Amino acid sequence: MESIPSDTQITTTADGGLNVLTQDAWKALLSRYSHIVLVANSEAVDFERLRSELPETALYVFFNNVYKVLDEPFAGHAVLVARSGVMGANIVHRREVGDVLRFFAGDDFLGVVNIRVSPEENFSEESRFKGVRARHLDLTQMIGDLYPAGKIATSGFAMALWLADLQLPGKILLAGFSAKRSEKWKVFDVHDWTFEQIFLRLFARMGSISMMGGVDASPYAALSKRFPQVPPIEIAMTAAEVLSERLHNANSQIDRLMSVTKSIRAIENFFRRFKPKTRKERFLEKSKE
Repeated sequence: MESIPSDTQITTTADGGLNVLTQDAWKALLSRYSHIVLVANSEAVDFERLRSELPETALYVFFNNVYKVLDEPFAGHAVLVARSGVMGANIVHRREVGDVLRFFAGDDFLGVVNIRVSPEENFSEESRFKGVRARHLDLTQMIGDLYPAGKIATSGFAMALWLADLQLPGKILLAGFSAKRSEKWKVFDVHDWTFEQIFLRLFARMGSISMMGGVDASPYAALSKRFPQVPPIEIAMTAAEVLSERLHNANSQIDRLMSVTKSIRAIENFFRRFKPKTRKERFLEKSKE
């Protein structure tokens, strides 16, 4: 496992359970890589293309349940981002640390970065990651005033924004950030996927990051070429008008579907009352006592 340069500063809590690096320390640690590749847990990830186009000096950043994108141990520079919840890192309280870390080994594995994005989330101590080096990263202040109220940022979005702000010499590449639901993996409504996609694509067009896997170029770019005499704002307004009409039509069908499935949802809600409480629900109830 790679070591941190000796001239970088590390701050540690009094009980020794958390390793918190300064911004300069993070920059020194990550500046050695030519590319920082954020790999989404998505079917849109094209590993064959990534490994063929990128040099061996690229660092691959994986998130949480990596078995969604990996079938075998990963050979290359890698780091695992473990997202926290109210009970600590999700892979810790769900007892998935061993299932996830079996995909990484050797000196090219940088270890775990346990992140928190909202004040309700709590870190897990380094000792909870089965002997793997863990560092802790608090992104609550960076995200707090930026993200839409009532929603929680995804780990990938938070890391992309943080890495861009570090101004690393290497290129930041997002792989598979499609925000699309698939038959295999779902997207969660607690995140504002629309906001994140707008933000990330603007970042990409500014040159702060690059994106691979579905959003390399704007599908509306051809309109500007075909209608050079039309101002970009007019093209944007026309596109917004069409999208608004389509959204209105979709909402009408959703309302109809909700009406048709009303009885089914009533039965489901009835039986949900008999479902045993999860460990998280019991933890939250106990914390309020």
